[in-house]
Amino acid sequence: MNGVEKVNKYFDIKDKRDFLYHFGFGVDTLDIKAVFGDTKFVCTGGSPGRFKLYAEWFAKETSIPCSENLSRSDRFVIYKTGPVCWINHGMGTPSLSIMLVESFKLMHHAGVKNPTFIRLGTSGGVGVPPGTVVVSTGAMNAELGDTYVQVIAGKRIERPTQLDATLREALCAVGKEKNIPVETGKTMCADDFYEGQMRLDGYFCDYEEEDKYAFLRKLNSLGVRNIEMESTCFASFTCRAGFPSAIVCVTLLNRMDGDQVQIDKEKYIEYEERPFRLVTAYIRQQTGV
Repeated sequence: MNGVEKVNKYFDIKDKRDFLYHFGFGVDTLDIKAVFGDTKFVCTGGSPGRFKLYAEWFAKETSIPCSENLSRSDRFVIYKTGPVCWINHGMGTPSLSIMLVESFKLMHHAGVKNPTFIRLGTSGGVGVPPGTVVVSTGAMNAELGDTYVQVIAGKRIERPTQLDATLREALCAVGKEKNIPVETGKTMCADDFYEGQMRLDGYFCDYEEEDKYAFLRKLNSLGVRNIEMESTCFASFTCRAGFPSAIVCVTLLNRMDGDQVQIDKEKYIEYEERPFRLVTAYIRQQTGV
């Protein structure tokens, strides 16, 4: 990764009393190094229930015990299975940004030097069929720029949204080995689920159906293959911290064909498993577990 930013200069001054508020513990309430010091991968996604299930599946497949929920707040869940942490991030970039900052601090306190962060999730496809696992080449914001936009002290700040190319290629290779339908392309990060994604099924809609399809065609022509609500923040923060990262999201529908997910429950569950199967196969290759 390029341009690794130095950790906050004020951070170490408060190191011995640091409290990770949204995780509900701090350096003086938990032996963080003992619990998290062997972490190599942090896997994250929106749903707390899904990530509890992923942790349990991984534990069963590898015969590694799954921890209890290590979070002591009701904001996030944290499960640990050997070298892998499973942490949900909620929906949208504000929630994700909090989780990432506290996860980075957690890794710092644990003495973990170069953890790999992988976001696993669901998304809406743009010109790809349902069930396709998109391994992102980069993240595009709602203004169609390849940056993450923050407003700090009233000033607009734009930061790059790079993802690790070597990690992406390795994940795609595993997908091919496992016969998982994988495609690469950009991921658009919308600011909301409805109007920001040009849906026609929300409470508000001030545009026409053709406007929606024209926008989706434009996205596709720009190399976008799926839409979600976290990718720019995830890519920017991990790049800024210097951690290798990837975004691996399955499409539940092709937005060119409609706005609502119309697959049966069995197919939905199978699709939802695909990012897990791909990512955990890669992790097992890398760790030997």
